[in-house]
Amino acid sequence: MGKLDGKVALVTGGNRGIGKGIARGLAAEGASVVITARDKQVLEQTAKELSEGGATIVAHPTDVTDEAQVEALFAAAMKRFNRLDILVNNAGAFDGGPIENLSLEAWEKVMAVNLRGPFLCTRSAFRIMKKQGGGRIINIGSISAQRVRLNSAPYSTSKHGLWGLTQVTALEGRDHGIVCGCLHPGNTLVERREESAKREDAEPMMTVDELAQTAVLMASLPPHVNLLEAIVLPVGQLYIGRG
Repeated sequence: MGKLDGKVALVTGGNRGIGKGIARGLAAEGASVVITARDKQVLEQTAKELSEGGATIVAHPTDVTDEAQVEALFAAAMKRFNRLDILVNNAGAFDGGPIENLSLEAWEKVMAVNLRGPFLCTRSAFRIMKKQGGGRIINIGSISAQRVRLNSAPYSTSKHGLWGLTQVTALEGRDHGIVCGCLHPGNTLVERREESAKREDAEPMMTVDELAQTAVLMASLPPHVNLLEAIVLPVGQLYIGRG
């Protein structure tokens, strides 16, 4: 018996990295999982891989910055499962540089993925969860929402904004059984970091599956309990005193 038997989850950016790890963790506890991302080929490969252990994994390619595509995604999930218990807003983008050299295009790209996407997905999920009497939304933030770094204006700003969206969603969802929390990861060993992690001066890392344990915990809490904010990072990573 899994902690999430009978539950249906939707994970954005679920084709690789943190999203893939969270989808794997949710499925291991018995949830049926809809994963979505823009890269159809990688998404379908991930769904096939995660399904090999007997889990129910559905791939639905989506650009979460596109309103029509997001609405179609949630409609397809409801058509398949007729309910949605968990939404994980994980899809993200990073760009940066000195503020005086930062292009509007870079700023808008990060804001679209990191804020417009979670808003659109939260809105669709909220409508479903309100009708069915509850659900849980988990936003994947960043320690950059707490401690910023140089040359990270779009990313850090968007993650601060996501924490604000988390709080408003939790407040508005309270009377409808809709719970919302934010998970802030530190350094996580995703695919794009595998080579740099081999350097002698590499920063401490945790695996996606180690991080996913907290997401699964948040998803499996009793419906009257919320982990509103969680910061998970390698013990040796600079955070307190980071600058």
